[in-house]
Amino acid sequence: MDDSVQPIEILLIEDNPGDIALTKEALLESKINNRLHAVYDGEQALAFVRRQDPYQNAPRPDLILLDLNLPRRNGREVLQEIKQDPTLRAIPVVILTTSRDEEDILRSYALHANCYVSKPVDLEKFFQVIRSIEQFWFTVVKLPQIDKPGARIA
Repeated sequence: MDDSVQPIEILLIEDNPGDIALTKEALLESKINNRLHAVYDGEQALAFVRRQDPYQNAPRPDLILLDLNLPRRNGREVLQEIKQDPTLRAIPVVILTTSRDEEDILRSYALHANCYVSKPVDLEKFFQVIRSIEQFWFTVVKLPQIDKPGARIA
């Protein structure tokens, strides 16, 4: 991992502690300098991205991994609020969920999800999915440098 560059800030919004642990483990193996932040429900997620109590010092995520089935506020509500907020909408949101339901997929894209990934149940495939997401979003795609030193929004 290259520590000379600013770490990529990843926000994982997931209520399953096992999936959080697996995601952390998969990202630890990365060659990309990253920092994973995890919140467990929709209310915490919105407080984090809005930098509200207790997340006033939270970094702006470079990527959000969002589960749809969350307590307090579901992933669809979180996605909708993020994508309707002009200060947050440029943050890419990857839906990472167990649902393979076509309606969930259509609704997620209608709410402007950047992509939809179904979590595999097989451990090695889960690791491959996390590595693929990371590879695509941080080496292939050029992300906006919103809320970074020297960044400007016109």
